[in-house]
Amino acid sequence: MADDYQTYKLGNFKLKSGGEIPDAFIAYKTLGDPSLPAVIYPTWYSGSISDNLWLTGSDKTLNPSSYYIIIPAIFGNGQSSSPSNTAGLRPFPDVLFYDNVRAQYELVTKHLGIKHARAVLGWSMGAGQTYQWATQYPDFIDLIAPFCGSAKTSFHNQAMLEGVKSALYAAKGTSSGGISKPEVIAAGSEYGGFTAETKTNGLKALGRVYSGWGFSQPFYREKLYEKALGFKDIDDFMVNFWEAWACSKDPENMLVMAHTWQAADCSAQEPYNGDFKKAMEGIKAKALVLPSQTDLYFPPEDSEIEVQAMRPGVGELRVIPSIWGHWAGGPGDSKDDVKWLDERLGEFFST
Repeated sequence: MADDYQTYKLGNFKLKSGGEIPDAFIAYKTLGDPSLPAVIYPTWYSGSISDNLWLTGSDKTLNPSSYYIIIPAIFGNGQSSSPSNTAGLRPFPDVLFYDNVRAQYELVTKHLGIKHARAVLGWSMGAGQTYQWATQYPDFIDLIAPFCGSAKTSFHNQAMLEGVKSALYAAKGTSSGGISKPEVIAAGSEYGGFTAETKTNGLKALGRVYSGWGFSQPFYREKLYEKALGFKDIDDFMVNFWEAWACSKDPENMLVMAHTWQAADCSAQEPYNGDFKKAMEGIKAKALVLPSQTDLYFPPEDSEIEVQAMRPGVGELRVIPSIWGHWAGGPGDSKDDVKWLDERLGEFFST
């Protein structure tokens, strides 16, 4: 079944921030035979493991008959260690892509026995983890294919995420302390969680904040929410797509993942020590970088900068010719974009 997955126990897992997740675990699903070349395919912001399956199958490049596909869940998604499944840990400690990939590396090597992977790829925050893999364990993989994501969260993207965070903070009467910082809590007050009411109000607001970012201006102009997705009008789309998506999530989980995303910077580790160009030059895997032409928070210009910073011959940029914005890269709603993406991956994997 699509929702079937396993978990691997990590023990008390120390984080780069200095915090710790007690009795931590990572959720994962595998497709295919372990003797096949391994492909690591991490999840995205709020996505569950089953939400990655749209790019796999016998008719896809990620064919379980050809590859051993490992789908690890990011911390905070509700399947790996998260506020929603870790009682008493409030506030939840700050988790970085560095921590996620270190946990995934332990899963893949120690538990699954993989000594080398053919590829790592992913959409959105999955792309961020792909870059993290390529810089954290540069000798472990042959190919990377990040789509609609970045190696370092841009200032503009950080500003967008302030809106996402603030929708939740405002609902419970607090506010953001700044970029990659915790909420502002009044002096003398303790950390406060969400009530049923503040949870619903905050998540509805988060969905509407996100509604102007996930899809592009031409997507809305052409009314693809009606023509392609079947909603009767824009208000129907706000309630039954955006609010429905947001309200299916846990607000504490969403804040943990938002921090991971907002703080993302694959140069913030040894041996790069904040030198972004050095981190990009440290990538040894061949890279196919696939931004969407109309992505409002991972624009092609940022991906072009990343590819140009790589060593000659390492990176290739191919722009997804779509008006679906960020959603051109997933999770499979635009059939034409799925076909285009799968064809590019097929060409790349065959090299």
